[in-house]
Amino acid sequence: MTALAALEEPLYFSSEQHGLFGWLHRAVGHPSCDTGVVICKPFGFEAICGHRSLRAFARMAAASGFPTLRFDYLGTGDSADGDAQIGQIDAWCRDVVAGIAELRRCTGVERVCLLGFRLGALLATLAAHQSRAVESLILVAPVVSGRRYLGEMRTTRLAALLGASAPATGETSNQRVTATDGSMEVSGHHISAATIAELERIDLATMAAPQLARILIIDRNDLPSARTWVDSLTRQGIRTEYVARPGFVKMMMTGPQFTVIPDEMLETARDWLLRSRVDGPSFAAASTQRPVEPAAVLDEKTVVSLAGGVTAADAGIIERPVLFGSESTLFGIVTEPSADEVRRRGVILLNSGADYHISIGRLYVSLARRWARRGYVVLRMDLAGLGDSYTPAGRRDNEVYPQAAVDDVRAAIHLVRNRYRVDEVTVAGLCSGAYHALQAAIEAVPLNRVMMVNPETFVRPSGETLEDVLVAEVVKTRSTYSARMRSFKHWKKILTGQADVLRIARVLLLRTRWALTARLRGMLRYLHIRLPNDLGWQLEQIAGRGTQITMVFAHGEPGIELLHTECGAAMRRLGERVRVRIIDDADHTFSRSSSRAKLEKVLSDELFTQPARLPEECAMGTQPS
Repeated sequence: MTALAALEEPLYFSSEQHGLFGWLHRAVGHPSCDTGVVICKPFGFEAICGHRSLRAFARMAAASGFPTLRFDYLGTGDSADGDAQIGQIDAWCRDVVAGIAELRRCTGVERVCLLGFRLGALLATLAAHQSRAVESLILVAPVVSGRRYLGEMRTTRLAALLGASAPATGETSNQRVTATDGSMEVSGHHISAATIAELERIDLATMAAPQLARILIIDRNDLPSARTWVDSLTRQGIRTEYVARPGFVKMMMTGPQFTVIPDEMLETARDWLLRSRVDGPSFAAASTQRPVEPAAVLDEKTVVSLAGGVTAADAGIIERPVLFGSESTLFGIVTEPSADEVRRRGVILLNSGADYHISIGRLYVSLARRWARRGYVVLRMDLAGLGDSYTPAGRRDNEVYPQAAVDDVRAAIHLVRNRYRVDEVTVAGLCSGAYHALQAAIEAVPLNRVMMVNPETFVRPSGETLEDVLVAEVVKTRSTYSARMRSFKHWKKILTGQADVLRIARVLLLRTRWALTARLRGMLRYLHIRLPNDLGWQLEQIAGRGTQITMVFAHGEPGIELLHTECGAAMRRLGERVRVRIIDDADHTFSRSSSRAKLEKVLSDELFTQPARLPEECAMGTQPS
């Protein structure tokens, strides 16, 4: 157990009739302070990208002496599912107020500073009107105008549609996403019609400000948008400090695997909080935080579970956070079926890229709850250094393809087999999660099935980073570059120096080397000579142990060609032992709800209708010739 893990407690708490999930960061070992911090998250893809940085802000506040709560609103993250038709702004403001009450209950603080990001900053401002405990606000790149924010969301959605490949069904992009109820889906996240109506009416610059002691606004320095509002706050007598700092784009608008914690924003917030302890009434003469025994917060029995299910139809299903592994540094959420379930089956879901354990559009949350209704114990976990798991010494933070990931998978299997008495284990994942599931099977970790969704590589990149040449780019070179070679526009870019000629040459060289290596491997396989990283031979070994293999691809994914090229004739020998399913009209991450629904059905059908062999049956499996 790390010292840091002992101060961070996963928990559930109630907001009206539903359960919210959160993390309590205790400020143990610091001068007493009667002010705590509640973090109000951004929405949608910004919340996925910003998860790493928000965790850093929470740790910063706690390390500065301010107990801190970060949590998921209704229908987001690990919290309970909500009615898709409700006005989310009003509901989420009530959730913020519930979070304030929970922080005060857990720590005894009297006053609260709300730390809001983007849409969370707007929610924090509105919630400050509803709770007298709110003393101050820190607002990072705040959404001031709801109408302008909706415009940004529509632009984001349009850009995603224009960049999507043409569907096989012949439908247009607009036909695929138009909602008859007036709602909107942006990057896989739902905004209800009632929420759109709420946002259309909200403009903080024209509203009365909450009566607070102080406000800090940390604007983005590339596209500042809150300066005018600051003038309005000042005229209303609110002590307001405004700064513009770099780092927003790399914190919240960059893919999770490439995000960078905004150090200047973090330092600005820290300095302001520390000054507020001196200038304001935050300093207390005696400790107000409830004492906590560090080891106790890791005891599963002390963690509040989401008992009673996430909806009325889920009676008996519970969810609970777990910390596991050799030093309890790995984190996950377990969704359990009703207690009378006699079939002991389990699924472990691995991170897709550097997304934390909910995945895009809460795909993993939906799958876990759907499968628990059918009797499965489902663990959606974060590999070490990702999401809410801790980074062990000697490993890099936010690494998508860590060499030690198989050890994390082994620890997860040990958890579900021993603590939850699971006999049949399936390991599944999207993109890099698919890769890690396969590697666990290759290393003969005791599992019964792997389900791989859109793997982009079957061999860990050697000497390449994600920012360098991806295997997927090498694989799709043939069609992509042959089309570009016939394009006058592309030749113009090359001749005028606008194209990266060296990168193009490198990709072409790697493609040639990869194709020749695959052909040589197939020839040697025919002569019963095995080379390292021979995918065809590895799949035959896995199938020979009785482990079932399912691969699901979106139509046009480069992983399809990669699979058939690297396996060669082995694919014919494997037959139905490697089941390959193709889903039309989907992108790599299944970011649209329609494609996610198709994926959920395909994976569920594979799970329910293709029973895996139990360990004793696997031991009798025939080895490949």
